[in-house]
Amino acid sequence: MGHRFLLVLAVLLLAYLSLFLKLYDLQLQNGEYYLAKAESRYLNPELLLANRGTIYFTDKNGNSVLAALNKNFPIIYAIPMAIDDSSEAANLLSPILGQPVESLLAKFSKKDDTYEPLVKKADLLVAEKVNDLKIKGVYVEALPHRFYSFGNLASQVLGFVGPSSETLHEEGRYGLEAFYENILAGKPGSLDNNKIVPPATGEDLRLTIDLNIQTEAERILSNLVKNYKATGGTVIVEEPRTGKILAFGNLPNFDPNNYSEFELGRFLNPGVQSIYEPGSVLKVITMAAGIDSGKITPDTTYVDTGSLTFGDREIRNYDLKVYGRSSMTEVIEHSINTGAAFAEKQTGHLVFKNYLEKFGFGEKTGIDLPGEVRGDLRRLYPNAPPIVFATASFGQGVAVTPTELINAISSIANKGKLMRPYLNANLEPQVLRTVIRGETAREVAQMMVSAIDKNEIAKISGYSIAGKTGTAQVPDFKNGGYTDRVVNTYVGFGPATNPRFVILIKLDEPAHAPAAAITVVPAFRDLAQFILNYLNIPPDRLTTSN
Repeated sequence: MGHRFLLVLAVLLLAYLSLFLKLYDLQLQNGEYYLAKAESRYLNPELLLANRGTIYFTDKNGNSVLAALNKNFPIIYAIPMAIDDSSEAANLLSPILGQPVESLLAKFSKKDDTYEPLVKKADLLVAEKVNDLKIKGVYVEALPHRFYSFGNLASQVLGFVGPSSETLHEEGRYGLEAFYENILAGKPGSLDNNKIVPPATGEDLRLTIDLNIQTEAERILSNLVKNYKATGGTVIVEEPRTGKILAFGNLPNFDPNNYSEFELGRFLNPGVQSIYEPGSVLKVITMAAGIDSGKITPDTTYVDTGSLTFGDREIRNYDLKVYGRSSMTEVIEHSINTGAAFAEKQTGHLVFKNYLEKFGFGEKTGIDLPGEVRGDLRRLYPNAPPIVFATASFGQGVAVTPTELINAISSIANKGKLMRPYLNANLEPQVLRTVIRGETAREVAQMMVSAIDKNEIAKISGYSIAGKTGTAQVPDFKNGGYTDRVVNTYVGFGPATNPRFVILIKLDEPAHAPAAAITVVPAFRDLAQFILNYLNIPPDRLTTSN
């Protein structure tokens, strides 16, 4: 019993001795350093910054997945007015921070300066070395900075957080970080008569983007760009009934965790901030305009001679074939340029242009992303030459954004109703207008299904899938006319009887200018098959086995 008591007493004495030594270290040996560090908290404006709201992806079950969050990183900073020996401090820190002595000395010599950041998001080992030096006026704190969980994924949609040009705090740059800056940023704290008014945390943002669909869409796009040595590409997936954006990616992209390592052009989102001539995808819109206006039907026929002449200009079919008597459905199936021009002429130039505008071309979609531009229909003025309207009927001479294009096709999948596309899951679906009658939408969708069934590349067993290709020549903006480079586009939806998704895949300038049927169509099929499986969408066609 006595031995046990002595053992317990010895342990208590050692504990008190350890505590005494710690207090001695804090108060006597390093007391001045720690007092100065505590006082520096009042002088460090970064400690008054608000925690930024978190951004979440989602999944099919409604689960939230962290996309952009605040993660503690070491920050190394100086209070120059508290540094006793600026030269000594600069020489000690220079090899650790990898910064020139002269640069550090210039910062430390500002004796009326109350705050000078040295390293943000510092390496842990570097932070430990600086901490061990215990230089009065130079301190290390753990402060939250923005971190993007999935690196490059959806980077142009998310944007990033960077230093403000006017204040010491950081602000959203590009993408959703910029668009929703007011709700994400929160309110910084302040000092009021030596009392700290704490900051108010920003609001969270939950997105319609499904992490699994986004990941698969970008994987497919990445392989596509790599395999065909393209300059870039875009993939978008939209839910037609609501306008929810389920996936949105571009290449080339960037890592928002290290945005300073990338050129400025990478930060722009070509899906909303760039226009291009879409090519034969627009034939679907041409047919919708003609059918809805009562000028043609899917069974209307004309005789294709392989070309049309407009003065000294001639339009030919992309494959240089002559198809003879063809219906409007066959025009979509074989992507006949002269057939689209025939349909536009029957519809009438003014009516055709009005329908393009009703589908949303030439105006912003209203998507919640910054910097959206509108497509270009300026060549379709009232007295424009007929060839201008003829080429526009198959998507040359007019320009659109990818978001405009997928939203227009989504209206066909949505029984003629044009929705506002959106990424903030807290928004409500909004019908912009009714573009075409429901019956017109059904007939055009069936024409698109027929095109897939006949060409088979995008066909998926058990499902009716609607789609249309587009291979458009890239304009020569310097010399006029067109180059031999192309942009491939495919837009489609499924199941056609009850559409759950619309997919747009765009491939920029693939090497050797292959047709869209070779590049983007198989990519569309792979992504559509993934979404059908992932969302457990039941087949809408009976299949038989031998």
